[in-house]
Amino acid sequence: MSTISCLSPIPFSLFIHRYEMALKMIFSNRDLNPSKTFQGKILKEVVGLKPLSICVPQQYGGRGTSAKECFGLLAATSYHSLPLSLALGINIALFLEPLAKYGDEVVKGEIYYNFLERGAMGGLMITEPEYGSDALNMKTFNQNKGDNHIIKGIKHWQGLTGMADYWIIASRNKDRKGVLRRDIDFFISDESRENQKVEVLEYYDSAGLLMIPYGRNKVDIKVPSQKRLKPKSTGLKMMMDILHRSRLQFPGMAMGFIKRILDDSIEHCKTRIIGKYRLFDFDQVQFQLSKIQSSFTICSAFCVKNSALSDIDQDASSRGIEANSTKALVTDLMQEAAQAHAQLSGAKGYRMSHLAGKGIMDSSPFRIFEGANEMLYTQIAASIINELKKFRTKDLWTLLSQKSETCMGAQYFKRELSFPISNNITQRKLIDLGKIIARVVSANNVVELKNTGFNIELAENCLKIIRQEISNLTNSIKSHTSVKVSCEIGGNSNWMEFA
Repeated sequence: MSTISCLSPIPFSLFIHRYEMALKMIFSNRDLNPSKTFQGKILKEVVGLKPLSICVPQQYGGRGTSAKECFGLLAATSYHSLPLSLALGINIALFLEPLAKYGDEVVKGEIYYNFLERGAMGGLMITEPEYGSDALNMKTFNQNKGDNHIIKGIKHWQGLTGMADYWIIASRNKDRKGVLRRDIDFFISDESRENQKVEVLEYYDSAGLLMIPYGRNKVDIKVPSQKRLKPKSTGLKMMMDILHRSRLQFPGMAMGFIKRILDDSIEHCKTRIIGKYRLFDFDQVQFQLSKIQSSFTICSAFCVKNSALSDIDQDASSRGIEANSTKALVTDLMQEAAQAHAQLSGAKGYRMSHLAGKGIMDSSPFRIFEGANEMLYTQIAASIINELKKFRTKDLWTLLSQKSETCMGAQYFKRELSFPISNNITQRKLIDLGKIIARVVSANNVVELKNTGFNIELAENCLKIIRQEISNLTNSIKSHTSVKVSCEIGGNSNWMEFA
């Protein structure tokens, strides 16, 4: 299908205002039925509002592919529903942006038309049951058959399983000898074509995120060769560009979620009376609220910084430290904010109908998918250690004060960061080191944001909290012991014998 004639899109401020008004109407009833079926209907209703036009090029009838507008859409959505924002984020970062950057022009027109006019949705299939984050060893394969490619394998934990109309499927080419090549290929499948349908073998009973179906999928399809994404260099680099861009955009989903938790927490604490005092007036409560507010500031800074880094004309494949720091830290902050809100809300915060209770369940998997946070922190730390070796220094501050993504943040924490890093560091220390670096990256962004006119009080308070967290993590690294689990605890371990 050819391109669609399109007038200039309306200003984004008007577009997002209309969208927010529609969301308020949809979510005005706070006792929405929590069943998967009912929430799936809500997703279809929202997609019908054409929010995904935000990531369709103007020549095909959309608004373009502005990362800033995508961030704004995700934030506006997550204020009302984190699962809904994730569903849109999957479509944007894992389907529409890869399609726009790497797709063949021959296939784009029909796909964009179906997204705009028929409410189509798309997702990405990489993860396999036996390999998880070890994507380089995936066993799903493709073979060339004339003008088509045969693709076979098993995938699982794909968001929008059984609901997406299109999939981008990762596989490895199998040569004539049956050997799987190391590089990764991506193909677009169309569920409306019989020989391209992915079979759902099982739906998972996932905890939280009820709006989004997950499951195990059997891929046994044949797709035209022009539906292969075209890498600029290698498929591996294309995959890292896609995944890093997606991780860089997590603050869009986190922004509205954390802002809603902050708003609700402050409102509750100001109206809840304990004895003669408001909950808001207690020192520990002020500390809890200030940490949520700090998360709001960090997320704001990431949104500003990453909206520039994640435009599709940028190569995100080499942005490992920024992308991994963003995803790991922001998703940790989401979970911590939800836990803090539940604690402040008392017993009612542990109801699934309450923002805190639902937020705990919905934000928890964010720390696992697209790379478990402990793995990402380890990768961040390993990258920094390699750079320490390259620059022939062991002092962490010396290196971080010279890197563009950490130099301004590092200036605030010279005392905390001035310590040597051993080459033979244990994994548990690597994780803490990664957490430190991610916080320095976030501080760098906060300083940049403050320098452009952002609220100085919010920025300074945020930097104080980051300093405290870095100090705690630094002390943790210095005091780590090599305690290991005892596999046999039978002897002299029954407390009843000693009571």
